[in-house]
Amino acid sequence: MAEGPRPEKGTLVESVVNLTVHGIGPAVRPLDEGEDETWVDVERFERVLDAVAGRPDVRVTFDDGNASDVEIALPRLLERGLTAEFFVLAGLLGEPGRLDADGVRELAAAGMRIGSHGWAHRDWRRLDARQAKEEIDGANRLLGELVGGPVTRVAIPFGSYDRRVLGMLRRAGVTRAYTSDGGRARPGSWLQARNSLRHDIDPGWASRVVDGTPPLPLRARRTVARVVKRFRG
Repeated sequence: MAEGPRPEKGTLVESVVNLTVHGIGPAVRPLDEGEDETWVDVERFERVLDAVAGRPDVRVTFDDGNASDVEIALPRLLERGLTAEFFVLAGLLGEPGRLDADGVRELAAAGMRIGSHGWAHRDWRRLDARQAKEEIDGANRLLGELVGGPVTRVAIPFGSYDRRVLGMLRRAGVTRAYTSDGGRARPGSWLQARNSLRHDIDPGWASRVVDGTPPLPLRARRTVARVVKRFRG
């Protein structure tokens, strides 16, 4: 299992917290509008890793295929005995500030799991048929060729999905789809909510997300939002 701390033998968890990391450290490429909101400095990143190390109910994931995945995240994960899942933008491999093919192979060789974030960071609710095939089938196929095995898990760009998107993913043989809906998730669910690190998280953020109980109004809003997303479209 290559997604977060390995549970001790016999350990069962009823729910998990999925964390999402984007870029880490100084940005070395032009950022898209709003992307700086989820770019964290190294100190905050390390603080979160230290807070979740050894927790079988936490999974760490990475989106966008930034160069910092290998340069900054990988050695710090290995130092703490953590594994993670990296969702890569297949069509942007090798661009300045992004992972290249060798970087993807290095992550896989280190025991990390590789998943797809699509081809070119498009909103999957607005794809035509050709784009959908490239974003889902083409990206999964290319990444699978790089790691020498099937890539069947995806992280939905922008957390933007509806009934049509979920149907496309199921027909494409996707075995797990991650969102950005927030909150906890059942360990084996096909659709997995995640919680994104942001540029301004404070020292207690990880503990609140992992151990805290969100107020009832927030939980209710999240539940309603997930239901609406699943059935709209």
